[in-house]
Amino acid sequence: MGRWSSKQGHVVAASYLAWTLDAYDFFLLVFVFRDISTQFRTSITSVAIAVTLTLAFRPLGAFILGRLADRFGRRPILMVNIALYSLLNFAIAFTPNLHIFWLVCACFGVAMGGVWGIGASLAMETIKPKARGFVSGLLQSGYPTGYLLASLIYGLLYPEIGWRGMFMVGIVPAVLLILYIYKKVPESPTWTQKKTQRPTAFSVIRSHWKLALYAVALMTAYNFLSHGTQDLYPTFLERQRGLGHTTVSAIAVFYNVGAILGGVIFGSISQHFGRRRTIMVATTLCLPVIGLWSYAPSLALLAIGAFLMQFFVQAAWGVIPAHLNELAPAGTRGTFPGTVYQLGNFIASINAVMQATIAERTHGNYSLALASVAAAAAIAITILIKFGPEAHNIDLRH
Repeated sequence: MGRWSSKQGHVVAASYLAWTLDAYDFFLLVFVFRDISTQFRTSITSVAIAVTLTLAFRPLGAFILGRLADRFGRRPILMVNIALYSLLNFAIAFTPNLHIFWLVCACFGVAMGGVWGIGASLAMETIKPKARGFVSGLLQSGYPTGYLLASLIYGLLYPEIGWRGMFMVGIVPAVLLILYIYKKVPESPTWTQKKTQRPTAFSVIRSHWKLALYAVALMTAYNFLSHGTQDLYPTFLERQRGLGHTTVSAIAVFYNVGAILGGVIFGSISQHFGRRRTIMVATTLCLPVIGLWSYAPSLALLAIGAFLMQFFVQAAWGVIPAHLNELAPAGTRGTFPGTVYQLGNFIASINAVMQATIAERTHGNYSLALASVAAAAAIAITILIKFGPEAHNIDLRH
């Protein structure tokens, strides 16, 4: 940070915190599947449909809010986006039945879909090119940071406030973050310079349809890897391993520390080692960890496996903000990275229901459900990256 201007520091901090709070709001859900299923007298698979809906509607938000960011600026739309996802997450606390719960989660997905692309483009267009690797890892580490915060809230406050109270906690930091952006964060200099010369998203996608299809396929595999290793892991720990909420929270905090470290370290490495090679190393290293992560015989080994798995999963993810923004056609960085990312999320949105169904049909064998998806996704990413493009350190001012 020493060589950054104060404005650049504020932009990176705001983008990181926006993604952190977004992830926090999302990951609250994965800790309370069992409680919600009991409250609404339904199965965990039925509750997991909420995750599918949240992920499925994210591309809509990425496109709408991304286009608004390309037209009206990254900064104001980022503030609107934070307000939307925070209010909708707060509303989950008041859902009276399963169907209203599904509806609010779907709306939350729309709001959640915009923030990653907008925040990443704002940061990447503001910082110096040589800082992209580190900032990419830092921004993406906002996701496990949000998961870590959700883990802490679950461990510390859940016994006192219950599952509904957990969804109310995030509204205050969201208001503070919006005020911070309003007072301290400038608009993207690239957007300011080019605001009168932008092509439409549709014209760019028509001209770069092969790139768009490739990016969606890559993000599909990425989202199967992340959601396949995260969303049902607390349920696996509770249901199959019989652990209490305090132990589950502690393990989740531990593996999210690994995730944060992996994202920042490998994002930084990619600045010198290259985006594609760094990703391939990370996803390849996921494979030998799968057995320890999902089948370890002792609690200590299970925790170590979880730490290593999330370290390497987020190591691969830590390169993505820089990689997608460098690949994105000029004039659509508010739209293209976020939209292809969330379209991948849409396709991978079946993951939670799929893994829960596999577990139920194999008499509660969550280990099989987790391991099979993780292995397939890691292999798919490695192959796609090996034969894909790279635009390392391209000038984002054009």
